[in-house]
Amino acid sequence: MRVTYRLTDSPACLVADDRGVSSNLARILKAAGQKAPASKPILEINPQHPVVMRLKYEEKRFDDWCAVLFDQALLAEGGQLDDPATFVKRMNQLMLEMTGS
Repeated sequence: MRVTYRLTDSPACLVADDRGVSSNLARILKAAGQKAPASKPILEINPQHPVVMRLKYEEKRFDDWCAVLFDQALLAEGGQLDDPATFVKRMNQLMLEMTGS
């Protein structure tokens, strides 16, 4: 994870490391029948975004909030979740807790 100052509206994004290929390029290569080098994405966070700022006060569900940020960044770049049902369940639980239900 790294802090970024280029994000303005989004709480987080995924980027490739300096020597890696982007997820989008990896998908294109795979669709063309080519092998893409394996690389792990880096989660960049926007420290000024309200969701990220909330994390410094979050103890009980910190891991869940981080997982949601990662999954949202993956979806925003056109990726697919390994387990969409877990994402939906986690989001529903966090929303319910925020409303006090």
